[in-house]
Amino acid sequence: MSGNLEKVRNIGIIAHIDAGKTTVTERILYYTGKTYKMGEVHDGTAVMDYMEEEQKRGITITSAATKCPWKGCQINLIDTPGHIDFTAEVERSLRVLDGGVAVFDASEGVQAQSETVWRQSAKYNLPCICFINKMDKIGADFEMSVESIRDKLLANPVALQLPIGAGDSFTGLVDLIKMQAVFYKSEQMGATFYETDIPSEFLDAAERYRREMIELAAEHDEELMDRYVHDQPVDAEMIHRAIRKGALANELQCVFVGSALKYIGVQRLLDGVLAYLPSPLDRPVIMGHKQSDKDKAIPVKCDPHGSLVALAFKITGDVHGDLYYLRIYQGRLKSGTRVLNVNRNKRENITRIFEMHANERRILDSASAGDIVAVVGLKQTLTGDTLCDPKKPVALPSIAFPQTVINMSIEPRTAAEKVKLADALADLKREDPTFECRFDSETGQTIISGMGELHLEVLQHKLIKEKGVNVRVDKPRVAYREAITRVAEAEGKFVRQTGGHGQYGHVVLKIEPLMRDDGHWSRDIEFESKAGGDEVPREYVADVERGAKDALGCGVLAGYPVVGLRVTLIGGSFHSVDSSSLAFEQAAAVAVEKGLKDAGPVLLEPVMRLQAIVPQANFGAVQGGLLAKRGLITGCRTHGNMQVIDAKVPLVEMFGYSSEIRSVTAGRGSFTMEPLNYERVPDQVAEQLVV
Repeated sequence: MSGNLEKVRNIGIIAHIDAGKTTVTERILYYTGKTYKMGEVHDGTAVMDYMEEEQKRGITITSAATKCPWKGCQINLIDTPGHIDFTAEVERSLRVLDGGVAVFDASEGVQAQSETVWRQSAKYNLPCICFINKMDKIGADFEMSVESIRDKLLANPVALQLPIGAGDSFTGLVDLIKMQAVFYKSEQMGATFYETDIPSEFLDAAERYRREMIELAAEHDEELMDRYVHDQPVDAEMIHRAIRKGALANELQCVFVGSALKYIGVQRLLDGVLAYLPSPLDRPVIMGHKQSDKDKAIPVKCDPHGSLVALAFKITGDVHGDLYYLRIYQGRLKSGTRVLNVNRNKRENITRIFEMHANERRILDSASAGDIVAVVGLKQTLTGDTLCDPKKPVALPSIAFPQTVINMSIEPRTAAEKVKLADALADLKREDPTFECRFDSETGQTIISGMGELHLEVLQHKLIKEKGVNVRVDKPRVAYREAITRVAEAEGKFVRQTGGHGQYGHVVLKIEPLMRDDGHWSRDIEFESKAGGDEVPREYVADVERGAKDALGCGVLAGYPVVGLRVTLIGGSFHSVDSSSLAFEQAAAVAVEKGLKDAGPVLLEPVMRLQAIVPQANFGAVQGGLLAKRGLITGCRTHGNMQVIDAKVPLVEMFGYSSEIRSVTAGRGSFTMEPLNYERVPDQVAEQLVV
């Protein structure tokens, strides 16, 4: 499929919601010849937003993949959502990509979700280039946007272009490497452009930015540094080489500028993708491991001739069977191949391989290292699983997803729909790793959990429209958690005598709070054993861990899962005949329940990071409203004639806030939220929740 790996780029478009990601992608598809007609988000005709819900809402919900050619290279492109409720789509896409294009709204600079997706890309050490989009918008400010990248993202931006004008007067850009002005012909939808001398009024700024660019680039190339220090002339190729070194090392973030809507700057951005983002060969070797021994590292190189190693990063339901998206890291994959799923220890068949273009597909005979493809035929595979050659098993690091923060009860309208609902929920769970469901035996309801109100709304729509299940839903509810505040020890015994073989399990556990560096409870549960083999035989330690963790799934205050603690097995005893796995599981559960009651249990609630943008005249009313919701204002700043409010607010207080802020600001205010952490519920509020 891909010949020369040096000419392959696997990239993702990431940004805050409404920064223009999908419009940028649509322009890329047009200019690369992948589509003959430009789709528009506001018209519901964007190629990459192919779902009915995406077209109706004008937002991206699911990441869409495509492949397009540019100047002899192949770009595998994934357009990701901007809304925090669909953060899993961003997470799993970034896990398998080699580089990113971060898009920013020129009038806003770095926004709340920009920081989130940037942190996600930093987690995988992805080199990114920046595109300051919407320079034609009122209030567009290039310098402010670059400074916000430096200040808020702690990045090292280097401007390779300058805008010519801003807002209505934005007409083109200055190429700082060539020192030429570039103007685009809008009547030909930007497909053609011409280069000319830089207008005199922009010459001083261009020379100043060029000096800064060379100074930053020189730190990554000795020859350029020597010429810069001695005031000798430098050529474009030398600057390009130095910037590429810095960009691939993730120490420089190249900044491009334009307006995707007005067809300006997208072709230069594509040139930047080829010039400054890595090919699969430029990325560090990934270290896999044996499934049986995680300390045994196995290097996985981007080599088409090696043994097969691929990662399943996305699953989508389809009328012809589930479609599994794979990133091939090593070796070659052919249709009709039998592979090993290392995580499940199951053999799987891959019957067909596809190259994807949004929801369209082209059949391939094979694919090799560096490719991103979709396959059918897999049955047991889940998101994050490694597929490899059965003769040479290796497991890649999986994908970690955030925990859910919001619940909603759901039930079928008729008894006949019950089985249908169970099958549909299983499909959704397989497709979406941030979707959870469980059956509440007390109420007889099914509880579904997600990342936010919009997430649950979209899932509900899928159940009704796509899966054809007639369901009744309740209002969304917050996913509370429980934690402990002090150390406690507890003993658990499970002894049954029934005449023949009995049951005997006895453990002593210590439980203690597990806190993060910032003073908040961790979301993890850790287990370790310090008991000797003469107290609890080694073969029962795993059963003790399983029993303890199962018991932590239901706390002692209000039945919510317990998080942020370490369980240590410190003692116990066994019976040479009667001891069993079941007995030690039950003994651990008894000990955990006792220990939780003595460890100062408290209730935790999800707290959101909120950013509201409101008119100056409504600032006081919005701020007062947030304070009344137990919110804490963390920052305020003026942006044009609008006020930006940063705050953290408990999620339970934010249901229906969209309508509230529109009402207070006469429709001019907007806000975004993302999960921040779990914090202790105030006693007076907890009393109402703990019955």
